[in-house]
Amino acid sequence: MTDWLSSTWEANWRSFQYFNLYRLVLAALFFLALLFPTEWTARLNLLPSWPMFALTAAYTAAAVGGLVLATHWQRHFDSQLSAQVMVDIVVVCSLMLQAGGVGSGLSVLLIVSLAAASLVGRGRLVLFYAATATVAVLSMQTYGIIADRFEYSTIVQAGLISAGFFATAILARLLGQRVMVNEDLARRRGIALANQILISLRVIERMQDGVLILSKDGVLNRSNPVAQGMLGLPPIDAPITLASVSPGLGDALAAWQRREGQDAHAFVGAEGRALRARFEGTSSSDGEVLVFLEDVGRIREQAQQLKLASLGRLTASIAHEIRNPLSAIGHAGELLREERRGEMQDRLLRILNDNVIRLDRIVKDILELGRQSRAEPEWLAADEFCSAFLEQFASSEGLAEGVLRLVVHDAVPICFDRSHLHQVLWNLVSNALRHSSGGQGAVRVVLQNGASDGRVELHVIDDGPGIPETVREQIFEPFFTTHTKGTGLGLFIARELCATNGARLELAPTSSGAHFIVAGRNDTCQLPEPNGARAAN
Repeated sequence: MTDWLSSTWEANWRSFQYFNLYRLVLAALFFLALLFPTEWTARLNLLPSWPMFALTAAYTAAAVGGLVLATHWQRHFDSQLSAQVMVDIVVVCSLMLQAGGVGSGLSVLLIVSLAAASLVGRGRLVLFYAATATVAVLSMQTYGIIADRFEYSTIVQAGLISAGFFATAILARLLGQRVMVNEDLARRRGIALANQILISLRVIERMQDGVLILSKDGVLNRSNPVAQGMLGLPPIDAPITLASVSPGLGDALAAWQRREGQDAHAFVGAEGRALRARFEGTSSSDGEVLVFLEDVGRIREQAQQLKLASLGRLTASIAHEIRNPLSAIGHAGELLREERRGEMQDRLLRILNDNVIRLDRIVKDILELGRQSRAEPEWLAADEFCSAFLEQFASSEGLAEGVLRLVVHDAVPICFDRSHLHQVLWNLVSNALRHSSGGQGAVRVVLQNGASDGRVELHVIDDGPGIPETVREQIFEPFFTTHTKGTGLGLFIARELCATNGARLELAPTSSGAHFIVAGRNDTCQLPEPNGARAAN
């Protein structure tokens, strides 16, 4: 046996137990042959006698003892195996001496024992067993010849049988080695496969995309947690069909299997999430199908964040370069204003001054966008804060009394950075006032508890024409504006400030007027976890 096989050899107790069970059955057959002699057993001279009963009883006891030890005391494998093989050699040779030597055919029992021992044994011990059996058989046959019980020619037959012992032991040993190599290879590959399965399961669980594994009949066999959240699936205790979970997705799968549909299919998942499914076949024997679910909204948000990150770096750089010449232009305009040369010059100077002010506001907004001001949230009495804000805003803009109206349904506190909330409301109320009628109650700020998640909601509502459906999805994008003098950054900055404070800024659907909702927290006043995507802006 090679060094590798010697180092990886393990005692095969299960096979040894089967070997002892075979020996126990053989001992029982010897007992039956002695108790119920027939013509066949008479030819073997296995006649009932006290020595034969004693020999058979001893062999039975040895087989029972070997089986008990191999089952309950699995130690010293080589010693136990060697002892049982020696018992077989002694018992079989004694029976052969009684039955007429090698001519009785009982030597086959020794060949079986040697083959079994060679399959489960180790190294050169199998050759030792064959050598011991050879010596025992030749000694037994020689004794029989000397005692004139056997013919002289039977010594040749004994020699051939002895050669068969060695051939059986060697061939069985080679076969056992091959089995051991294959068994070890299968064991190692099984471990590698199990590890790979665990890694694959962990990767699938951690994927940001949903994964479904379907049978060729559309039965859902497995899904990862992301897919369960996307589709609103409960824990799968029994097989369910994809059509019962999402009829549209089930129809798309059927069309894809008929090669009539596309690989990608857009549909709406749980909570109205826009999803996209991709189907891919597998080469498995069961013809399983993989379905990859992508959150279209998340993909758009990531693309938006990447765009904003590069845009923020670019615009901040440009803003710094523009500010100095812009200041110079504004200063030169002020100097020209001191020289009175006519109405045409005054008109041109007004145009110049208005555009300088607009450019300066754009630069300030861009620089504000590039700064990552850390929020310092605090508990604010929302009703008092909103009342003071509206009073300050009306005074600053010179509004008549009653144009801005505060409606308090629930006087609850809100966790927000004071300056951030002031800037958010200033942007929202300014936009609302610009698009409103300007009359009494044109802009309303409504304070109330959230309808579902227990947040504090600040509603800013105007009586203007509202926001067209065609631009609702773009309203929070930077530099998007429908006003000729707007920068397109007010709503974007407001939403970013809300996110920094763990709040949400949403545009509510309305039939008339614009309706914005600031949903702030009132359960805790700790900063939310930092968002890497937002930090890149």
